[in-house]
Amino acid sequence: MSARVPLTVLASLLAACHAPPIPENQRYPAGTPFRTQYRVVDGTRLRIVDSGGVRGTAVVFLHGFGAALYSWRHTLPAVAGAGYRVIAFDNRGFGFSDKPAHGYSNAAYARLVIALLDSLGISSAVLVGHSMGGAIASEVALAHPDRVRGLVLIDAAGYGVRWPGVLKVARWPFVGAIATAFRGRWITGRILRSTYADPRKVTDADVDQYYAPVPAPDFGRALRGVLREFRFDTLVGRLAGLPTPTLVVWGDADRWIPLRDGSRLASELPRGAFVVVARTGHAAAEESPDEVNRVLIEFLKEGLSRIPENVAWSTSSSRSSRSSNR
Repeated sequence: MSARVPLTVLASLLAACHAPPIPENQRYPAGTPFRTQYRVVDGTRLRIVDSGGVRGTAVVFLHGFGAALYSWRHTLPAVAGAGYRVIAFDNRGFGFSDKPAHGYSNAAYARLVIALLDSLGISSAVLVGHSMGGAIASEVALAHPDRVRGLVLIDAAGYGVRWPGVLKVARWPFVGAIATAFRGRWITGRILRSTYADPRKVTDADVDQYYAPVPAPDFGRALRGVLREFRFDTLVGRLAGLPTPTLVVWGDADRWIPLRDGSRLASELPRGAFVVVARTGHAAAEESPDEVNRVLIEFLKEGLSRIPENVAWSTSSSRSSRSSNR
């Protein structure tokens, strides 16, 4: 009997961790003008939003670790409203896209972005990446500079991450499988609030949307796969030769990737601008959307203030402008 007690307690704890997710018809972007589609790209079925018309300059949004399309809920309407084609997707292993056992290395994610551009018939785009998505966007620009008109890096990974306690444990071999089994709405909310300078700004609806994909059977496996395969520190010393105009945006109260790392990243860029958003944590585009949208759209329209070019010009115009500024 005594041997059965721990198993009973464990089962009870596991059951308590899993709250029912919100129904599919309530998941973002329900209730908005945006619609999702599914597209198989590089062998992965991705959940995608593609809006704004094929004639507008393409702006592709890459979310961070543990996030999905919902993290761009404040950004997509503003950028689409400014006349751009906005593309956002649940990346491999996250949201409601496929969650295979492998395929989570930096190079694999960069290949996936290029394959997505090819699939959508986009020759070049502006990439906007948050956290892990910023590291991926940077890898794409380093490997394929001709495909990236401009970069916007928001609290980007690449110089390491200060993981919350529960995610530190999830990175450990063997123990990680147990840790990711104890995932639930409460833990999701706790991690989400840690990305804000003011946790009170996180609503119950926000937690619902972030938690929605978590109960999926393969979510824990994908989470462990990312933590095992993806490196969050690969950009150090590699950005000095990056030709792409880059806007770096950072929350001054970012506890996951501190401001000094953002400053280091920006200082390496030969064509970069650094914007600090006050009273804002790691999720700058979510916590301070008005400020982030303003500088993002200014960058899309006018380029870097010290470089007289518009990154949303045609490819030929952009190249001639860059040549004249060398």
